[in-house]
Amino acid sequence: MLAAPVPDGADLLLAALLTVVAGAHTELSRNAERLRRRIAETRFVNMTSVWTFSAALLLPAPVATAVVLAVYTHLFLRVSHPAGTPVHRHLFSTTTVVLAVHAVAVVSLLVPAGPATGVREAVVVLVALPVYACVNTLLVVSVLRVTRPGSRFLPLLLGGEILLELATLSLGGLVAVIIAHTSPWLVLLAVLPLAVLEQTTLVRQLETQVDTDAKTGLLNPAAWRWRGRRLLERCRRTDRAAAVLILDLDHFKGVNDRYGHLAGDDVLQAVAGVLTAEIRDHDLAGRFGGEEFVVALGGLRPDDVVFGRAREVAERIRRSVAALDVPTSTAGRISGLSVSVGVAASPDHGDDLDTLLAAADAALYEAKRAGRNQVRVRHSEPAPQGEPAAPPFGLSFGT
Repeated sequence: MLAAPVPDGADLLLAALLTVVAGAHTELSRNAERLRRRIAETRFVNMTSVWTFSAALLLPAPVATAVVLAVYTHLFLRVSHPAGTPVHRHLFSTTTVVLAVHAVAVVSLLVPAGPATGVREAVVVLVALPVYACVNTLLVVSVLRVTRPGSRFLPLLLGGEILLELATLSLGGLVAVIIAHTSPWLVLLAVLPLAVLEQTTLVRQLETQVDTDAKTGLLNPAAWRWRGRRLLERCRRTDRAAAVLILDLDHFKGVNDRYGHLAGDDVLQAVAGVLTAEIRDHDLAGRFGGEEFVVALGGLRPDDVVFGRAREVAERIRRSVAALDVPTSTAGRISGLSVSVGVAASPDHGDDLDTLLAAADAALYEAKRAGRNQVRVRHSEPAPQGEPAAPPFGLSFGT
């Protein structure tokens, strides 16, 4: 944006200021950042982008690169290494930031000068921000995708980390504008808000971890019950119905006994993926333990329960589980899975969550007793099944 092609004394002073301020920010937030790195399953963003992006906009590329190297060396010594981050991973992250800095330098060279300097600066910042994010984030996410079999590119790319990166880069653009048009020392005002933002991000991650089942990524029982009660309250206020589905994987013990618990965990994760794909964003999916899952559907019409939405969702889940061909880390591929589903709904089967769970559990028992691999709505007539029930231990395994 404002960088001169050849560095001068002012550039070196600004580089020193950005390095010192970035170091102060790291020191203020290092404990929160260490903890955040330990608890996050996918962690590829840190808030030093505020300073490195500012350096990329304001300084010649070689000087901005020196700032990146200094900032990331300090970050490794104070945060990454104590948090257990491998050296090669930190070096890769540093390299992607250096490449992003040079990409911003190219943007600055390509944007032509115009009669209004402020317009050019705005264009440079607005173009450089997505370029920086793409070069840095796409490289890191691509490596995560390759090194983590089973992970998907878009969920990694579109998760909360990329939103945090874009927010951090936006702050970096504002810092660059402040430095360019006012006093560079005003950048000190950004340090404390950034440290507080780091703490806030950590709190949100801790809340998510407390609510989440570690094996499947679904809600754990306590979180599901709490949110389920709130969902029922909303349905009562709006005169809508809600449905509860309890699902149990048929003969799941056979997977664990024959191929071990690691293969069983892969199956649980695949089933969790089915549940997430088949319900709406405001519905709730959780794991109640073992091979038992639970789903809450809200905002239903009363006639959606037996012959409409609730049964339709339950049947879709049953068919999708039956179609699974799960790659495992220890046992090749596992197919031939089946699930039994019990359905209960408000207000027909109760108005409170515990009553609905008991009714759905009774319906699940009916499905199990009738031969498994089917859906039963509490006190409903048996629905014709398109597929025969899976025989005992009716699993097929392949490599």
